[in-house]
Amino acid sequence: MSEHSANPSAAPGRPRAVKAVIPAAGLATRFLPATKAIPKELLPVVDRPVLQYIVEEAAQAGIDDILLITGRGKTSMVDHFDRRSDLEERLAKKPELLAEVKRTEELAAIYTVRQPEQLGLGHAVGYAESHVGDAPFAVLLGDEFVKPSEPLLPAMLELQARTGGVVLAFFEVDPAETSRYGIASVEPAESEYSDVAEVVKVTGMVEKPSPEDAPSNLAVLGRYVLPGRIFDAIRRTEPGSGGEIQLTDAMELLRTEGVPVHAIVYRGTRYDTGMPLGYLQTVVQIAAERDDLGAEFRKWLTEFVNNGDETVTAAVRNGIRDASGGADT
Repeated sequence: MSEHSANPSAAPGRPRAVKAVIPAAGLATRFLPATKAIPKELLPVVDRPVLQYIVEEAAQAGIDDILLITGRGKTSMVDHFDRRSDLEERLAKKPELLAEVKRTEELAAIYTVRQPEQLGLGHAVGYAESHVGDAPFAVLLGDEFVKPSEPLLPAMLELQARTGGVVLAFFEVDPAETSRYGIASVEPAESEYSDVAEVVKVTGMVEKPSPEDAPSNLAVLGRYVLPGRIFDAIRRTEPGSGGEIQLTDAMELLRTEGVPVHAIVYRGTRYDTGMPLGYLQTVVQIAAERDDLGAEFRKWLTEFVNNGDETVTAAVRNGIRDASGGADT
């Protein structure tokens, strides 16, 4: 099965993950003051918030049960997926726009749980246990997503159903930039998984190593498919980097106890909205590719670049080249 298969099936005797968890309780200090009242996850990329792109990514992979790990002041994330009968009534004579509004209500069943204080990604994921139980599940970080025509999650679900272990996603970075990411050490995966995607076996992970100390140039992308036993590992994980309970440490604990850890090396387009630069690059690239906006927007952008000073021109050109990612998460 190719990495772009949309309907992977579970291996005999092993369930396929059918639920996803989106940790979204952070304060998003990099976007203040905008995120004082508006969750970062609802910042618009043209006419859809970042969070909707992520829920659509899960829905495209066949997951229609989404748990949002929320924090104080973030109830509007749930409102976005709720029904607005008053708005629907006003849009009765605008069928295309009405369909877009109704679509947000039909993407998935949205559930929430509150993380009262932010003590790390592992701590956040631990709050999903009562919703997920012992079944495998996906974790999608709330500030990055992939191009719909180049899906990643279906192959990850397929691989996890086969291995029963932890499945991660990696992307290649410039060796000089390893200090910005979690970097993995890997070895060739078992040949039996070669039909799923470009799969590697994970032998360890290092958080933000210097280029000379990095074991590879494979960086962790914000997608995980985890077995239910991760919750016990989280409970046994001591605070690590930054004094927080890290999901990486819990996964490493499972690996040392014999749980298989594999990853898919993703070669598609990744959008990173975790920092202002990456967010702006994402908006520009998606707007430029839109059927309804792209031609006119690209024309304006070209004129803007050609008429701007050298600093603006270089910044815009670099943004277009690197719009698929590269910002810290």
